[in-house]
Amino acid sequence: MAITADGKIATANRAISSFGSKRDHDNLLQLRATADAVMNGAGTVNSAPINMGPGGAKYRRQRLARGLAENNLRIITSGSGDVNPHAEVFKQKFSPIIILTTRRASEDKLEKLRAVATEVKILGPREIDFHKAFRWLREKWKVKRLLCEGGGELNDALFRAGLVNELHLTITPKIFGGRTAPTIAEGIGVSKLAGATQLKLKSMKRIGDELFVVYASLPSTKRASSQSKSASRFK
Repeated sequence: MAITADGKIATANRAISSFGSKRDHDNLLQLRATADAVMNGAGTVNSAPINMGPGGAKYRRQRLARGLAENNLRIITSGSGDVNPHAEVFKQKFSPIIILTTRRASEDKLEKLRAVATEVKILGPREIDFHKAFRWLREKWKVKRLLCEGGGELNDALFRAGLVNELHLTITPKIFGGRTAPTIAEGIGVSKLAGATQLKLKSMKRIGDELFVVYASLPSTKRASSQSKSASRFK
């Protein structure tokens, strides 16, 4: 995720959501070149003309050198099934597109999505069961490494489920402000300090005026211990 210095991923009116440098875009494609699948929420797919693909020949060669398929699997999530079947991503046929949704999605929406996606998988009554989803993706689609590119509600769901191994942030030299401007984790969030995802800094690199930061998420046992200690300190 690219963020501003005040932690925003878009302006308050969401008119500006792409603001990283060319180096940041290259970093994104380098990450895609390591993943079996790329995942985005419906809001991202509906609002931007993206194809979720690996990029140019250089990145496809990197994938092949790693023993991966030339093109990554593409995954779109929406609990309500509100995915625009005319979005740009469906016009590009280079790799399968999987839609993860729930029983909240109407039959009419499901029918339209099944016409444009490779597969539509229902995983839960009202909220996507991401533990079940990831097991299914591993078993059926052989996904071992998945790159999630947001948006904030999808990120929040994965953080709360304890399914994030690494967080890659590009901190850009901009300030957006705005109390309603989105951050990398929107959605429900946590109500207590003990519920926070605990991170450990793995690396930090400065290129120009941008910082490229990688955090590791603590394993659940370490996280629980750390949360307990933190909670006791802040009572």
